[in-house]
Amino acid sequence: MKPILPLLGLLFSVTLGFAQATSGKPNIVVIFSDDHALQAIGAYGSPHIKTPNIDRIAKEGAIFNNALCTNSICAPSRAVLLTGKYNHLNGQIDNRTTTVMDTRQASFPKYLQENGYTTSWIGKWHISNTPRFFDYWKVLPGQGDYYNPDFIRMDSSLARIPGYATDIITDEALQWLDKGRAGDKPFCLVIGHKTSHREWMPDIRDLDAFKGKPFAVPPTFFDKYEGRKAAAHQEMEIRDLRWDWDLKVNAGKLPIVTRMDAIQRTGWDAYYEKENALLDTAAMTREQIALWKYQRYMHDYMACVLSMDRNIGRVLDYLDRHGLAENTIVLYSSDQGFYLGEHGWYDKRFMYEPSLHMPLVMRYPALIKPGTRVDKMVVSIDFTPTLLDLAGVGIPPDMQGVSFRPLISGGKSASWRKSMYYHYYEYPDHHRVLPHYGVRTDRYKLICFYEGSAKSWELFDLKKDPDELNNLIGQKRHQKRIGGLKNELRSLMVRYKDDQALAHLGRD
Repeated sequence: MKPILPLLGLLFSVTLGFAQATSGKPNIVVIFSDDHALQAIGAYGSPHIKTPNIDRIAKEGAIFNNALCTNSICAPSRAVLLTGKYNHLNGQIDNRTTTVMDTRQASFPKYLQENGYTTSWIGKWHISNTPRFFDYWKVLPGQGDYYNPDFIRMDSSLARIPGYATDIITDEALQWLDKGRAGDKPFCLVIGHKTSHREWMPDIRDLDAFKGKPFAVPPTFFDKYEGRKAAAHQEMEIRDLRWDWDLKVNAGKLPIVTRMDAIQRTGWDAYYEKENALLDTAAMTREQIALWKYQRYMHDYMACVLSMDRNIGRVLDYLDRHGLAENTIVLYSSDQGFYLGEHGWYDKRFMYEPSLHMPLVMRYPALIKPGTRVDKMVVSIDFTPTLLDLAGVGIPPDMQGVSFRPLISGGKSASWRKSMYYHYYEYPDHHRVLPHYGVRTDRYKLICFYEGSAKSWELFDLKKDPDELNNLIGQKRHQKRIGGLKNELRSLMVRYKDDQALAHLGRD
């Protein structure tokens, strides 16, 4: 009779899932990664990697081809996800500890809790204040570590968990789904992945996955930044990546390596020491060194993504096994886009296309038809209002985004936005990317870099110049268009209550 017990348990899980599927309120799973470029996702046409599980969400639901962030940097993007507001209102304008968001302010889990949801956030959090409005949370301190990471628990104690961060975060999330949530209530689970953030440390099992694969070099890799003073001012070129921390050359004494256990360290050394022995920088030109660094960077970055995609598959499989898939919204995104060698860069921050674009795929079988493609301009302030709308919760009037439910349900939205507003703050650390604000339409982008020695305006025609190499700001034939875009920029600043930027624009 013993074999019957596991069968009864499975039957109970499926029955419970069916009961929730008929309760009217969808479950919500948000998977939010770090620094994941569209160029590293199969569904977006990546030439570098296959991501079958992220692609599965897109195939079984919707892919958004024009999802844009409001401030391309880690903590501020999470603050936007929580609040549905721009950073000048939610308080988290950059990654510095002096501008920390007050987590006592209302955020989407608060409204879900008030409407019968049990809520949880597990993994990367990156906001210095303690999570609030979550029934359960377990988060990495700061950026966290890839190997044997520490976690902050709800009693403020630290726990070091052996293993690889992406696996552990998923383990913890599935454990909460099994034992932590209230079984008769709809749930909202946010899974925050560290991947694919610097220093790009792959799981041991993935180190050989791209061995010997040459990654195509972007045509703008050796960009000279003509006509773009702010682009020339930055310090985020791949040629300047650190040999030890970033590229794993002579990295054996670094804390990110010494925290490994003996088995992990053996596998790590077996791969990198052999590969590094082939390196002879004395015989290489400056250009050859830059290209070598690019290949190592891409190898490690893509191997990190492999682990995340595999673990996203574990979550999808769990929902299937427990009868939860039909009534669960699964949203995958990252806090911003990322540079994979475009303009010779890594990192993000700029309002240029590779870092402005966020990946966004979403599955909700009860509403979204498989294979849905959304080309309308969706902004990260829209994520929270949409989730509340789908959960049947009223959207608070102080949220600045709008629900994109009409775009995924076959409805019409003739009044959908024609432009979006962006504002980046963090300067001079890190990478010396100048503070800037800007407006983007379907075709044109106007940016103002308003501080530092490279203060300037830039205008790009995204149709004719998708790589944003030709700054049109000084051309007479575009002055009328520039005036119109400045008026639109001013209008967006008023709409989103960015009074400081509005005052600056008035002085320009």
